[in-house]
Amino acid sequence: MQKKQLVIIGAGGFAREALWLVEDINSDSARWEVLGFIDEDPAKKGALVNDFPILGDLSWFEGTSPDMNVIFAVGSPVGRKKLVDKCDKIPGLEFPNLIHPSIRLCKHIEMGKGNIICKSSILTTNIHMGSFNIINLNCTVGHDVVIKDFCTAAPGVNISGRVTLNSGCDLGTNTCIIQEKTIGEWTVIGAGSVVIRDIEPRCTAVGVPAKIIKRYPEEGKLQ
Repeated sequence: MQKKQLVIIGAGGFAREALWLVEDINSDSARWEVLGFIDEDPAKKGALVNDFPILGDLSWFEGTSPDMNVIFAVGSPVGRKKLVDKCDKIPGLEFPNLIHPSIRLCKHIEMGKGNIICKSSILTTNIHMGSFNIINLNCTVGHDVVIKDFCTAAPGVNISGRVTLNSGCDLGTNTCIIQEKTIGEWTVIGAGSVVIRDIEPRCTAVGVPAKIIKRYPEEGKLQ
């Protein structure tokens, strides 16, 4: 199989983890030729990140061939959406799903594009996932879960059956959500929280059980 060229948008900690994910995929089946990273800070151009160069900012794509594959390795849902919105204006980019080879996906899982699913996570059955989500290490996603777009599940998140995550949910490490709960769009759940009731949109909730400690304006959580 001929390798496809791949560029990682982002050059921080999760971008390095995404590179490791790509390397694991390639060790199982040589699929991707990583060209390097994209970072919006022009001062970082040319620096090496785990032996791969920062190619430049998004303007780098202006000189590339069509059908360039891109992943968004930025943990923040808000930051990731801003980058996706910019890249939607660049013709010829493709947004593949990156799934660790250790993960076996049930045939009854629907998935959009640009998702990243890391090692040792378990997704069961009849899951509906949109696009540009991140499921980090050692997460579980139960049956009939709906995950819309731009959600992030940090390591160790447990999502029980029939949960709905609206777009932009940001779940901290070891968050637990019991069955049949809904998390509103652009809401942050703090690390170690246990969600036992629905959580409204555009807020931060923390604790056991999770309680709202802050609300955000209508345009979402600003960063």
